[in-house]
Amino acid sequence: MTSTARRRWTREIRSEVDGIAIHPQGPVLLHGYDPPAGGMWLDDVIPGKLGALDRNTGETLWLAPCEVGYGRGFGAGFGAENDLVVLGPSANGHRIVRMSLIDGQLMSAATIEPFDVAVVEQDVCICLTPNRIFGLATDSLTEVWEYSREGERFHHIGRWGQLVFVVYTNTNTGKQGVLCLTADSGEFSHVLLSPVQDVIHELAVGAGGLVVSSADILGLLAPDDMQAYLSALAVHDESATADTLSLVALRHDHQSGDGPLWHEVLSCAPVDELPDLRVHSNNDKLYLMRGAWLEVRDILTGRALGDWTVPGLDESVAWTVCDGAGFLAEETRVSIFELPA
Repeated sequence: MTSTARRRWTREIRSEVDGIAIHPQGPVLLHGYDPPAGGMWLDDVIPGKLGALDRNTGETLWLAPCEVGYGRGFGAGFGAENDLVVLGPSANGHRIVRMSLIDGQLMSAATIEPFDVAVVEQDVCICLTPNRIFGLATDSLTEVWEYSREGERFHHIGRWGQLVFVVYTNTNTGKQGVLCLTADSGEFSHVLLSPVQDVIHELAVGAGGLVVSSADILGLLAPDDMQAYLSALAVHDESATADTLSLVALRHDHQSGDGPLWHEVLSCAPVDELPDLRVHSNNDKLYLMRGAWLEVRDILTGRALGDWTVPGLDESVAWTVCDGAGFLAEETRVSIFELPA
């Protein structure tokens, strides 16, 4: 029987939250803004603010104005010098800023190109747009590399160590796959998964492997996997000839033609009836979110490790996990849940 996740603490927030980050040993960060009266604002960006809360108690450590506001693109994470990094839109174009983790003091800032998605690590912040991926040094805030290639359009990114995995579309065929770059230089490494899928919805990268959610995965399977796949289709729908939502796990060094580490058919329902699925990874664990239900699995084997109902997960604006702590943000409330899997 599914239990309700234990809530360590919760805090009501006067501002609306639009981004979060959690430090492995230190505080949790939340980025928010004060919505203008009537929802009207002259500029494209609403001014932002940033706060740090104690990870164990939820006590406010500091609250400070933030150069990064509410608009297109957001990323936040931690540097190597007791600092934090936030990047996104500002009143003067997109910016990346460094602030003190101790008191929120602004340390440095730089103007950057607009982006849609960012992954922030201690050495480099990796930013994605549909046509370009670029890396920003976390300490100097300068652009240190970029990657783009004619005929490719980019959608999702994930990182493990010096490997950056990118879900992309071959614009000539309209099919999607996964390629790999090096994190320190942005150089192309290899194609992990040839662009043969109609769509790849989600990407989660963990220790030794990555998981994608997709549909019609028959072409990704090894011959030995065929019988299990057909049996899974029959369980969902005896008349089904293909899946419409599945998980596929691949090794970091997967090559086209290799079989997956594991796969699972989640649905054969029509596309407009599919469940809302989000995936997240932390170290060697995969987290699957469907509504308020959260399931955790071993990322390399798919073995179930636990599941919970998480109040507010179905209405969350942001969610992340770090070392067994789930950090959940609703519009005006944040909570830490214990996930001992």
